[in-house]
Amino acid sequence: MIKITERLLTIVLVCLIGYLAFDLVRQTEGETVPVMQETTEPGAQGTMQQITETGTQGTVQEITTLPARYDAREDGRMATVRSQGTLGTCWAITATSAMEAYFLPRERWVFSPDHLSLRNNFSKDQNDGGAYTMAMAYLAAWQGPVLEADDPYGDGYSPEDLAAVKHVQEMQMFKNKDYDAIKRAVYQYGAVQSAIYMDLDNAFSSSVYYNQLVYSYLYDGDETANHDVLIIGWDDDYEASQFNRNTTEKGAFICQNSWGEKFGDGGVFYVSYADRNIGSQAVAYTKIEDTDNYDHIYQTDLCGWVGQLGYGDESCFAANIYAATGKEDLEAVGFYATGQNTEYEICIVEDFEDEASFYKRRSLQKGALSEAGYYTIELEEPVQLQPGQRYAVVL
Repeated sequence: MIKITERLLTIVLVCLIGYLAFDLVRQTEGETVPVMQETTEPGAQGTMQQITETGTQGTVQEITTLPARYDAREDGRMATVRSQGTLGTCWAITATSAMEAYFLPRERWVFSPDHLSLRNNFSKDQNDGGAYTMAMAYLAAWQGPVLEADDPYGDGYSPEDLAAVKHVQEMQMFKNKDYDAIKRAVYQYGAVQSAIYMDLDNAFSSSVYYNQLVYSYLYDGDETANHDVLIIGWDDDYEASQFNRNTTEKGAFICQNSWGEKFGDGGVFYVSYADRNIGSQAVAYTKIEDTDNYDHIYQTDLCGWVGQLGYGDESCFAANIYAATGKEDLEAVGFYATGQNTEYEICIVEDFEDEASFYKRRSLQKGALSEAGYYTIELEEPVQLQPGQRYAVVL
């Protein structure tokens, strides 16, 4: 038992031209609560900055020099290879594996793709497939991750009321084959989730796009992505002649699949830089914290960012209104940045009454974000709130 100051996380998921925002608040009166760290095997505690032995500390943008080849397997940062079986859960397995890679090699976690695929808010079953945006919404809402031991894969059942064992507070998104950004994220955070068009049905099938002798894959057709894989490295000098298709472009991403160890090289294969879909849409889980970072979450939309409307302007306003449930300190605000180089300003309306109250908004903090994604912005000066106080967070 330890004494902690209780903190409250409020997610404001207001969608206006693609922006979603949330607030985090801390109760000013402490409470004695038990705190327990669960791991699947003994390991040292630490953040990604502590365990990335080959990377530099900080965000993905801070890495300026990359090697021509990197393989997470060689640094002990590859998550356990899993098999999705006959279910359409590649997206969930890839997401949980990416989060596991974040902590390796010093902490080994095994998160539950079963819970992610069954306990999200998208009214899909495990045969319907999914997308990384579903995983992002589930994680931003603190619905997970939960431990595999508490919700084993493949039994079609997911227990109710399981609590997240980690809080994911930042997820960076990469589009348009931004290979440098993807490599930096792999190097810094262990893995990047991306999608390809997979012409194979399972680990034992064949395709003209897949070279079974060297485990290389290059799809050069017109189909869009249908399968998520985990990028765990790259090789800029991987020979073009290794691919079945006609290409002169060297280089490949080293990818972990979700078809068990009998596929490829123990579950790993090489996807050409020239592949039609690899890197077109990708996500990295870039800030994962212990669950005592904040103690509560308010939110208005459990499905996160699923689309946007635009008005031909690069600027927009978004806001959510809440009533404080106790004596709290608002400590952080979160939102989705839907494009690169997003500039933001966070404001507060401390006594909200009606629309006219927005004119009383007070600026709290400004900043800029290099990559699209979901971000938690800690406030330099927390805002004190009283029980029942109606307030608005404005982005």
